[in-house]
Amino acid sequence: MKKKTKKRINLIITYVIITFIGVLMLYPILWMFFAAFKTNEEIFGSLKLLPESFSLDSFIEGWRSTGRTTYTDYFINTFKMTVPTTLLTVMTCSLVAYGFARFRFPGKKLLFMLLIATLMLPNAVIIIPRYSLYNSLGWLDTYLPFYIPALLGTYPFFIFMLIQFMRGLPRDLDESAYMDGCGTFRVYWNILLPLQKPALFSAGLFQFLWTYNDYMNPLIFISSVKKYVISLALRLSLDAESVVVWSRVMAMAFVAVLPLIILFFAAQKYFVEGIATTGMKG
Repeated sequence: MKKKTKKRINLIITYVIITFIGVLMLYPILWMFFAAFKTNEEIFGSLKLLPESFSLDSFIEGWRSTGRTTYTDYFINTFKMTVPTTLLTVMTCSLVAYGFARFRFPGKKLLFMLLIATLMLPNAVIIIPRYSLYNSLGWLDTYLPFYIPALLGTYPFFIFMLIQFMRGLPRDLDESAYMDGCGTFRVYWNILLPLQKPALFSAGLFQFLWTYNDYMNPLIFISSVKKYVISLALRLSLDAESVVVWSRVMAMAFVAVLPLIILFFAAQKYFVEGIATTGMKG
């Protein structure tokens, strides 16, 4: 009985600590939501979480943005940039990982070493060469600078993650499929790809979050306001008026982060499973 009581007490303490940490992490989002209902004086002159009154004016006026381009356009642009980039990244990185994890070919170790080395290459080093290249190809002010790198599998972090996951899959599956008459691509498509779902969900979720939140690359490669994404639109709202109405900024920031929160909680099962299993080795 004493052991059971001690276990219950430890479990209760654990849940209390986890709940406290969870509330602590969610507090900035709660503050941002309630700040959408406050005036500038309330935001900067009071420490209270709750506003004096509740009104949706900040959400309505903030959504209208500059008038010519609303947040409806910004959200459409964001998903036009993010969704294809995510899908192409998952597709191509999975194929590259399949090649490294399952085949032997000349220069494999050297190529894998170069792949891993690019993980340490900071974005600031390659941003100018990329800009010059995309400018010469006429890709500026389009979403091609996001689509084409994803199509060519230029994300070594996801490739490495998928390689680690694929190494944990038994090679007997491949051999059985080959004995049944399957070709190389069919083994990948029918056998290995369905088993990669947790890792693919993790890679897709990471890429979606990173592309959705990306500010620097859209700022450099996109110049037309009508093609702006959410991250640029939020910054634009600070420059549109001489006196910033912070409640509108907070309202749109909350609306912008809401899809990510919903996506994370909806896909957390696959996300955690993918992260837990990508460290397996065959």
